[in-house]
Amino acid sequence: MTTLVVDKDPRRDDQKLAADIRADLQRRGILAINLISSPGSGKTTLLEKALPLLAADLRLGVIEADAATRNDADRLEKLNILVEPICTGITSCHIATPSAKNALANLPLDRLDLVVIENVGNLVCPAEEDLGEDYKIAVLSIAEGEDKPLKYPLLFQEATLALINKIDAAAALGADVDLMEKNIRAVNPRLEVLRVSARTGEGVGRFVAWVKARLAAKRRG
Repeated sequence: MTTLVVDKDPRRDDQKLAADIRADLQRRGILAINLISSPGSGKTTLLEKALPLLAADLRLGVIEADAATRNDADRLEKLNILVEPICTGITSCHIATPSAKNALANLPLDRLDLVVIENVGNLVCPAEEDLGEDYKIAVLSIAEGEDKPLKYPLLFQEATLALINKIDAAAALGADVDLMEKNIRAVNPRLEVLRVSARTGEGVGRFVAWVKARLAAKRRG
């Protein structure tokens, strides 16, 4: 009797799906960015500052993920921003590629320039998953400790941009922002780093300009 051995890596299906998503967004001229961080880094507050600035010039939609509740999606919807929520479930630590595909299908892509993905709060799992986005963006608050990039290097290796958030609280917390940036660059010397404060708005304009420049570059080809 012959035994049939099926060697199938389930991740191959996700990789193909991500490639299909990327090709579709390329054809439509849509930029997709994926914000990844620990819980409490200030991603949602940052988006509350950045999205209105982006929406002044761009047509955008947001995919907002949480393990449970739609609290963050509700916050962003108050900005009159188009939001597609994903509840991954309490046992899932990131958006899966099929879930991203389904969420994109619920957005009016023919009328969008930009898709912003706010992933589930986690420094590891979301960095491993390709959602078909153009760029992964790491968000790290100074309250998390200067050595986080060294402890969790994968995200900073995969990201194109790192945002050091909550710089307004650095003095009060005794945080060394220069050391945090040094550790980020030790992991990935090519990574762009911006310092921001989602609370005060400092640096948010530079982040918005970065996004707009990447969209323009994508459309130029």
